[in-house]
Amino acid sequence: MGESWLALAIVIPTGGVAILAYLVVGLVIGVESMGVPLPGETTLIAAALLASQGHLHIEFVIAAAVIGAIVGDSIGYFIGRKAGRGMFERLGRRSHHFSEDRIVRAEKYFHKYGVWTVFFGRFVALLRIFAGPMAGMLRMHYPRFLAANAAGGIAWATTIGVVAYKIGDNADRIFGRVSVWALAVIAVLAVAAYVVHRVRRRRHAVPTVPEPESADV
Repeated sequence: MGESWLALAIVIPTGGVAILAYLVVGLVIGVESMGVPLPGETTLIAAALLASQGHLHIEFVIAAAVIGAIVGDSIGYFIGRKAGRGMFERLGRRSHHFSEDRIVRAEKYFHKYGVWTVFFGRFVALLRIFAGPMAGMLRMHYPRFLAANAAGGIAWATTIGVVAYKIGDNADRIFGRVSVWALAVIAVLAVAAYVVHRVRRRRHAVPTVPEPESADV
């Protein structure tokens, strides 16, 4: 609760300068996406709460969050691609957020699920921080990374922003479950889409047996 109120205090537009709030939302989420442990999701929730009270526009809050997520992840990707694993090892000696155990866990997710880790990782605190730099370090194809990054950023910012906006003052009490349920729903939809895609491909792949030509009499 204290972390939410801190983020809420950060994004309150002083003197009616709401643009400052949107910039802070994008900046905090962008820096978090680059690999720096910051309360990005909490800041988004706090800004959405302000929007529910008429201080901000929820559309601009979500747009700022999406831009911050996409740009921050992309910067993190190129940092990780250039610095390599050595960067994580150096950071691990300075902060427990980059411990060897967490790095190994993140790597396993990437090796197992590929670009889906980037998409769904937006809903998971640990992967939200590691996704960009880790994808760069593992040399993931950038266009694929960007597509998953953009899709995940839009889905996450819209889901979290709208839910917090609708819930209003009760957001802090139940939001721990919201991300999990949102992730579960998106996962079910993704699996269903994948199954449909595979079934269609299999149908088109079935070779047609040509009918034997009749002999001329």
